[in-house]
Amino acid sequence: MLDVGKWPVFALLPPEELRLVRQACVFGSAANEAIYVTVNDEVFALGTNCSGCLGLGDTQSTIEPRRIDILCGKKIVSLSYGTGPHVVIATADGEVYAWGHNGYSQLGNGTTNHGLTPALVSTNLISKRVTEVACGSHHTIALTTEGEVFAWGYNNSGQVGSGSTANQPTPRRVSSCLQNKVVVNIACGQLCSMAVLDNGETYGWGYNCNGQLGLGNNGNQQTPCRIAALQGINIIQVACGYAHTLALTDEGFVYSWGANSYGQLGTGNKSNQAVPTLINMDKERMVEVAACHTSHTSAAKTQSGQVLMWGQCRGQAVAYPHLTHFTSTDDVFACFATPAVTWHLLSVDGDDYLTVAQSLKREFDSPEISDLKFLVDGKCIHVHKALLKIRCEHFRALLNETDEETIEIHQFSYLVYRAFLEYLYTDTINLPPEDAIGLLDLATYYRESRLKRLCQETIKRGITEENAITLLSAAVKYEARDLEEFCFKFCVNHLTAVTQTQAFADMDHDLLKNFISKASRYGAFKN
Repeated sequence: MLDVGKWPVFALLPPEELRLVRQACVFGSAANEAIYVTVNDEVFALGTNCSGCLGLGDTQSTIEPRRIDILCGKKIVSLSYGTGPHVVIATADGEVYAWGHNGYSQLGNGTTNHGLTPALVSTNLISKRVTEVACGSHHTIALTTEGEVFAWGYNNSGQVGSGSTANQPTPRRVSSCLQNKVVVNIACGQLCSMAVLDNGETYGWGYNCNGQLGLGNNGNQQTPCRIAALQGINIIQVACGYAHTLALTDEGFVYSWGANSYGQLGTGNKSNQAVPTLINMDKERMVEVAACHTSHTSAAKTQSGQVLMWGQCRGQAVAYPHLTHFTSTDDVFACFATPAVTWHLLSVDGDDYLTVAQSLKREFDSPEISDLKFLVDGKCIHVHKALLKIRCEHFRALLNETDEETIEIHQFSYLVYRAFLEYLYTDTINLPPEDAIGLLDLATYYRESRLKRLCQETIKRGITEENAITLLSAAVKYEARDLEEFCFKFCVNHLTAVTQTQAFADMDHDLLKNFISKASRYGAFKN
């Protein structure tokens, strides 16, 4: 069940209806409009219905949910909205539908007539598969599976990226500096657009009077411009507020830039910043940043699940990231943003409709129907022979040679071996980065190349100045070349702090020698 109880617009829904909600979005100038999807893939809307933004075919408000027939069964994967409001979705089939306010052609249908029902956006997109959509106040951008960006609608500041300030009535490919590049993430402020590339570079275009493009100046840009100040920093996600931007790096750091009159940059003051500024998060690693073009509120989530907020919070200006008791960034916007809208499409998998993968995950280490158990450090792990044979060559050979119902393992710890077996059921690993080193050892021993890659990614996410040398040593030991390079670059970028750790003092002589030699070639010891 998706918990939408913090949003008042859902207060009148009966419990039996709330239990069916799988996706939801709250929007509108007073957070008084909502669209939700049930586990049966039916789509409903309720609220004030400004400009026909509920897609019900009229402009009548409704306090009770009404079904949007044309969207039922479409499987929504992305949803965004403007301030008109207009609403845009992308479906699992890669189609784009839009409806609501259209005074600036933000629906992409070539007219300025409001759309009372969802209509397919087809111009230049008919042969494309769109995976993500993002809306500014009155413009829309869409990302395709091929990494292309299309934009349309209001363009007074160049936010459509067409090279002019004329409104764009239908989808147009954003090319210029993005030509032949692969975009993986998009976001919109009120009057600007942002894109993250597969190589971690970030581009911005549109309104820039508050420095929200991060270019070091305040001039509007009619075509995408690379944020040069982030050179060498690998961005994996951007989020845009009304006139500020947040960016998350692959190392878990957060940068901010743009308007700061409410402290939304988290820098401790209220001065605008025209270039990306690193936010002090007390060495906590971030895994998500959140902002919405309708507000001046910022939020982030740590790797350990803690949620921080800053900026405009219920009328207060919070200039530093403030630790909350929330478990989701969504709660920050429900309780403290003005208006209290959702910053993205809320989604949850329905527990009563388990996929094959979910069913397997539920049966892992369940003694009820298992036919094999591993004994590790005196503890049992219950599994199924057939699945192990299917998933792992090592077990296929082993289990074809034995009929034993219990197998003792001495080479690996219980924590590591359980994580390995769980991976065979879930395709994911559930270990903190330090323990993932042991799993990397196992993956190398069992020649599980995909598991080895997942371990490397987990270890990357958990690297710190204190453990960087330990992780580098492990990467060298297990011949994890990609991880080795990542850890080495981290050590060089944090050289002073890393060389003061106990792990550096205890470093293997040969490894230390190679490290110093390689670091010097990188210019790490130059004044």
